[in-house]
Amino acid sequence: MAQKPMKIRAWMDGERAMVKAIIFHPMETGLRKDQKTGKKIPEHFIKEVICKHGNKTVLNCLWGTAVSKNPFMSFRFNGAKSGDTVSINWVDNQGNKESTEAKIK
Repeated sequence: MAQKPMKIRAWMDGERAMVKAIIFHPMETGLRKDQKTGKKIPEHFIKEVICKHGNKTVLNCLWGTAVSKNPFMSFRFNGAKSGDTVSINWVDNQGNKESTEAKIK
């Protein structure tokens, strides 16, 4: 079975929602060389990550080549309650897109 593109967990921490997620992505800078061929590995990185609670954007990240492979993110926000849904969407420089959501526990 193939690995999911993202894992996300969300829970209430007092009056704030806590979200932790890992995005499985190679995040290539375009500067590394393939050890077998000697050719540069093309850039392949996440450009934008949007995190929403319902229809409201709670976090918008603009990333580039400096972010490591399989980036982990963690954030908190106000205004949520147990049972609400939080979603994370991303797009990379090659046009690939993924999204996932989780219920806040």
